[in-house]
Amino acid sequence: MKTWLGYAKRVQNDKMINLNPAQVLALGFSGVILLGALLLDLPLASKSFESVGFINAFFTATSAVCVTGLVVVDTATHWTLFGQLVILVLIQIGGLGFMTMATMFALVVGKKISLKSRLVMQEALSHQNISGVVRVTRNVLIMTFSIEALGALILSTKFVPEFGMGQGAFLSIFHSVSAFCNAGFDLMGNFNSLTAYVTDPVVNFTIMGLIVTGGLGFTVLSDLVLKRNFKTLNLNTKLAVTVTAALIAIGTLFFFFVEYSNPDTLGNLSMLEKWMAAMFQSVTPRTAGFNTLAIDKLTMSSLLMTIVLMFIGGCPASTAGGIKTTTFGLILFNIGSVISGYEETVMFKRRVSQVYISRALALMSLALALVIIVTMILSFNEREFEFMALLFETVSAFGTVGLSTGITPLLNDSSKLVLAVTMFFGRLGPMTLVMALARRQSMNRALVRYPESKVNVG
Repeated sequence: MKTWLGYAKRVQNDKMINLNPAQVLALGFSGVILLGALLLDLPLASKSFESVGFINAFFTATSAVCVTGLVVVDTATHWTLFGQLVILVLIQIGGLGFMTMATMFALVVGKKISLKSRLVMQEALSHQNISGVVRVTRNVLIMTFSIEALGALILSTKFVPEFGMGQGAFLSIFHSVSAFCNAGFDLMGNFNSLTAYVTDPVVNFTIMGLIVTGGLGFTVLSDLVLKRNFKTLNLNTKLAVTVTAALIAIGTLFFFFVEYSNPDTLGNLSMLEKWMAAMFQSVTPRTAGFNTLAIDKLTMSSLLMTIVLMFIGGCPASTAGGIKTTTFGLILFNIGSVISGYEETVMFKRRVSQVYISRALALMSLALALVIIVTMILSFNEREFEFMALLFETVSAFGTVGLSTGITPLLNDSSKLVLAVTMFFGRLGPMTLVMALARRQSMNRALVRYPESKVNVG
């Protein structure tokens, strides 16, 4: 019997050792989601002291861990302090990554970080090599908690006088963490998000600053802090910053002019307030999920622009989702090179390998395919809702954004499960896909080269 148990244990350990980093990350996030769902399903988590139902608890936990922000019940009015704390912890774990949090606890108790853990951390942080990955993780933790503390301190100057010391401090911390992690969960009540603060510069610019900082990613932030000169930045940072700035500027101009006279959005605001609200609406689709304007009151053009921004998302190795700014930038520069007649893609006087262009195109194609399939499923399940609302919901889930036209609580259980899977794929899918492609590229180098042929395009 002991021999059999020993053999079974060795087999189990071998299976665990054979798990690649992408599988470890997926299983880790799955475990955190399941634990969060079980905790949120407890009567203790709901103010009614009744279970919210496992499907709703699972959806909320998935939304929190995948830092999305789509909710089926109002976070402020439904959940008790215990439930809100569970959501806050899930957001922090989801934003940093469970391996980063696990490393933090290992460092606190003085436990040695294994080689397997270092490999997973390397993949999670998109670090170039395994050397120094623990130091990078430590810096990520310090940077994250410092930025969140600063954001909470600034928000407290607004929330503490309005809500009192205890509640105001908790609101400041919750919204700072939620904004930096690009989660979009709020405690303002009645699904209103930050619409009551559409004219408040402190709340607007603090939340926007946290969203952009979290969406840039730890690698980009570190490069910006260390070098500070655009010319000396590495190519990844240059591309991420350039695309991010361009999307925010284009989005701000678009929303300002399109919504300028809309009485339900910008119409009744002053000129400066219009610009501020337009900028916030441009920043928040970058997977943040907060809103100061009523999403269901936006024009169709604005909804479509929001969908585009949600699909692109933030930067790699960040708290954001979507196909990522660098993926979008690579595709744009590649299109520009093709139009200009160049055989190679060049950015900032640097040539980009065709391997990365192929990965970017594959990633965007698979993301589009997922969005189309999920939208078709929702259209079949939820025939009472307009197509634009369902498409918006799908892209919001894939991009881990959390913006909604208000239909999320009204969806049936099957649609909630579909969106939960979409959120999970949006949080892990692109990253896992790039890892898989990288492994295949190194393992499956063709031993035989076939004759080249031509195919008509266009």
